[in-house]
Amino acid sequence: MRTAPKETKDAPAPPATPAEPQGSPTEKAPKKERGGKAKEPKEGKEGKEAKGKGRPGGPTKSPKFVPDNPNFRYIVRVANTDLDGTRPIALALTGVRGVGLRLAEVACRLASVPAREMIGNVPEPTVEGLEATLTSLTTKVPGWMVNHPREPVAGAFLHYIGPDLETRRRDDVNQMRMIRSYRGVRHERGQKVRGQRTRSNGRTGMAAGVLKKAAKEAAAAAGKEAPAAAPAPAAPAAPAKKE
Repeated sequence: MRTAPKETKDAPAPPATPAEPQGSPTEKAPKKERGGKAKEPKEGKEGKEAKGKGRPGGPTKSPKFVPDNPNFRYIVRVANTDLDGTRPIALALTGVRGVGLRLAEVACRLASVPAREMIGNVPEPTVEGLEATLTSLTTKVPGWMVNHPREPVAGAFLHYIGPDLETRRRDDVNQMRMIRSYRGVRHERGQKVRGQRTRSNGRTGMAAGVLKKAAKEAAAAAGKEAPAAAPAPAAPAAPAKKE
């Protein structure tokens, strides 16, 4: 069995590998580059908008309404109130003070006007007929539908719309304050009128606890500053009796 010859001391040393220069491709990458994919730069505002527009379900601006009727009106005046002409008649009439959705639908039926038609497409005579119907609602609807069923002077059922409603409300409050009724006094003091609780809600001015604390502190300060009470003067001695 043959054995490999042992290396002698005089054997030539293997050639040394040349040192790798700095910045070689085998150098370790920095920490930011080790994590795989590098972070992409943030998209600008224009890029985001373009990305959103490209998606099928992305946000899109609603197209501007273009009416087919050449006589379309964007603002319709009813009972001294400007109404949006692009809304249906029943919903547009709710913009008038004192007119709700139920009364608006009733007015449309009484005036024979489709409630879903845009009020801007309705001609001016029809709008005037709607206003006349709203004005004369007390003669065409039951008493429980009007907003002023108890009139103390005329003794009739009335319904106020538009600016007349606010004027009538102000007059009623002033009359209650003038006769000094309970509701009038509550209106005058700014308190709740219809029997609501006022312990935790509807409190006006400073809280009661703050006032009580301030009063206690003021009383304590006044007690410290007051001088000590002077002793009472002694009573004069009675004169001695002569014998």
